[in-house]
Amino acid sequence: MQVEEIKEKIEQGFTDCEVYVEGDGRHFQATVVSDDFSGKNMVQQHQMVYQALGDRVGGDIHALSINTYTKEEWQQQKKLKGIQ
Repeated sequence: MQVEEIKEKIEQGFTDCEVYVEGDGRHFQATVVSDDFSGKNMVQQHQMVYQALGDRVGGDIHALSINTYTKEEWQQQKKLKGIQ
């Protein structure tokens, strides 16, 4: 599975989101920014990402590290890291 395929699958599962994915073909890191995460705890947010990917996790995707943020949280993260 390729980075772009994972990105597209995640984007299909959320409304108005930003998705950043890096990986080596089996191990991936995904950052997902969506207000769909509002009011959800981290476990619920990660479950939403896994649901968007379906049965790919554990199959085509051997390992997936996930960071999830609302848009407001993402803006705060970018300020902390000096990213524009």
